[in-house]
Amino acid sequence: MSRCYTQITLADRRRLHHLVAAKVPVNEMARQLGRHRSTIYREIKRNTFHDRELPDYDGYYSTVAHDISRDRRRRLIKLRRHPALRAEIINQLEARWSPEQIAGRLQSDGFGRIRVCKETIYRFIYSKEDYALGLYQYLPEARRKRRPMRSRKPRDGAFPSTHRISERPDFIGNRSKFGHWEGDLLIFERPLGHANVTTLVERKSRYTVLIKNPSRHSGPIMDKIVRAFSLLPAFARQSFTFDRGTEFAGFRALEEGIGACSWFCDPSAPWQKGTVENTNKRIRRFLPGSTDLAVVSQRDLLRLTRHINDQPRKCLGYRTPAEVFIAHLQEGG
Repeated sequence: MSRCYTQITLADRRRLHHLVAAKVPVNEMARQLGRHRSTIYREIKRNTFHDRELPDYDGYYSTVAHDISRDRRRRLIKLRRHPALRAEIINQLEARWSPEQIAGRLQSDGFGRIRVCKETIYRFIYSKEDYALGLYQYLPEARRKRRPMRSRKPRDGAFPSTHRISERPDFIGNRSKFGHWEGDLLIFERPLGHANVTTLVERKSRYTVLIKNPSRHSGPIMDKIVRAFSLLPAFARQSFTFDRGTEFAGFRALEEGIGACSWFCDPSAPWQKGTVENTNKRIRRFLPGSTDLAVVSQRDLLRLTRHINDQPRKCLGYRTPAEVFIAHLQEGG
């Protein structure tokens, strides 16, 4: 069998998903996909989804595996793939240029086709592979260890500093109070249209709400959240935590419509809303990226949320999210 060094594609992962589900031997999987068996072993081992709360959801799912692989690849050091660029940046660091100065200058020099931001340079400096170069000593503050993400000054843009996650009350972070939600958008393959699904999860009960949207425009997305949550008492919809996607830029509609505060994760920090991220991985089992939402109704999403909300959770003492959510509604919080 000829060796193939190309990366595994989403189409490959779809085929592999069916082969894994059918319990086809790895050697046969490798033959059908034209890959070495070690590649198949590695793919399944590295990109299988593991659900700590609902082990029955564990498994190899094509879209989830593709997302896991893509996220890992994004974290790879970009400069390792471009030796000339890497050498140029090292020279400029040794000349006491800041990462911001270097990134700005590269845009007007010969490396403009390779986009490098200051964050890429900082990650290169503090990476395990390149830390031994000691490049941190050339930075203005010469820190041996990089400060935690929360302590760095983020770009505000459409999201004011008063709404940063670092300003969010601790009782939201520790799940001690009811009525605080995390939100995210489930995106599907572009040829199938612009429709998407908003995922919203209440942090204390893990109760999930799914809302179908025709596009990623922020205004209509926020309007649908307002309409859905206006049916709940105020104590059950106190705040929402989102990432900094443009689809959530219209967050003030939540304040005006239902009196809910909004908080925003730091840039490139999806783990700060880990509850909804993990829920999305469960949902992808039923709504992979190849799903045509034109044939999925809001009623279908309601049936899916009932299934998810009726699953006992270890973190809830084996009660279901629906049971915990209803109990809080009855207790008034």
